[in-house]
Amino acid sequence: MSLSDAIPALLVLADGTTYRGWSFGAMGTAIGEVVFNTGMTGYQEVLTDPSYSGQIVIFTYPELGNTGVNLEDEESAKPHVRGAIARNICHKPSNWRSTQSLPDYLKQHQVPGIFGIDTRALTRKIRMFGAMNGGISTSILDEAELLELVQAAPNMAGLNLVQEVTTPTVYEWSEATTAAWEFNPENVAKISETFTVVALDFGVKRNILRRLASYGCRVIVVPANTQPEEILKYNPDGIFLSNGPGDPAAVTEGITTAKALLESQKPMFGICMGHQILGHALGAETFKLKFGHRGLNQPAGLQQKVEITSQNHSFAIDPDSLPSAVVEVSHLNLNDRTVAGVRHKSLPVFSVQYHPEASPGPHDADYLFEQFVLEMQTARQAAIA
Repeated sequence: MSLSDAIPALLVLADGTTYRGWSFGAMGTAIGEVVFNTGMTGYQEVLTDPSYSGQIVIFTYPELGNTGVNLEDEESAKPHVRGAIARNICHKPSNWRSTQSLPDYLKQHQVPGIFGIDTRALTRKIRMFGAMNGGISTSILDEAELLELVQAAPNMAGLNLVQEVTTPTVYEWSEATTAAWEFNPENVAKISETFTVVALDFGVKRNILRRLASYGCRVIVVPANTQPEEILKYNPDGIFLSNGPGDPAAVTEGITTAKALLESQKPMFGICMGHQILGHALGAETFKLKFGHRGLNQPAGLQQKVEITSQNHSFAIDPDSLPSAVVEVSHLNLNDRTVAGVRHKSLPVFSVQYHPEASPGPHDADYLFEQFVLEMQTARQAAIA
């Protein structure tokens, strides 16, 4: 597409900074928190990750859309980002798996995007001043008018977005990672038993469910507001707390449920939002990071081992609020020393602030799914004994 055919678009940040570029995706206006993702690949997984609900994502990699999109790489049924920001856009993808171009995909799902701006300068601004609300528009090209809408939008802190992305009904997930994509066949093959896992859906990604299924789990996905007694009626071997968007402190019902489920002493595993909710259930507090962690190469570890991890979150557990008699820090983000994992000292309960399913990202942390299964195996053997 030549620039002579391009449709002008405007980006305005809450502090009044403006960027003019060109539209890709849907026409219209989108308002949300502007954040950046440093991954060099995986844009479709990012767009369809429910954890990005309420956000406009800057892609720091300068070329977007080269491989198009396909149904297999979706992490949910649709994109959840409010909008997308890119340097350059490819309108004619070249990849054997591609079924549609990225601009056409975003048009189909009514997601606006802006390209042709200096994403390096924009990312540096967010790093310096922190994530802030912004707006993309093709219909409002007056800076003052769009700024007024942006400044009227609610801030992410205190916002419960889980209710917008959780499943409305209970369903069972049985699809494992396909053989062609299985990256840990030896560990997967070691699991010979089937375990029932109830997954609380705060905005779960499909590849998390696939990894659980690959490790022999029968996964029952339930809405985020499901009561503890309903969850325990499934007689689960373990309980999984999923990723999700927004401020974890605002998901009060999920925190109450997790706290009640801890009393069952069943194995419990949390990822991202699930990690933060578990932290609250254990008595800790969370706080909003300046610009969050979003990318595929975040180092996490504690002692003699470092994992390169995929991360996507705005909030973190306050380490000083953790009840040290009950829970210990298992991982730190090695870039800024924030809490990246916790483990209960006496119960088979643990969580991480990153994505071990690696979609997209490295596979260093896949062992956590096996660890969860081994905890369920140990609990089952103890119950039989």
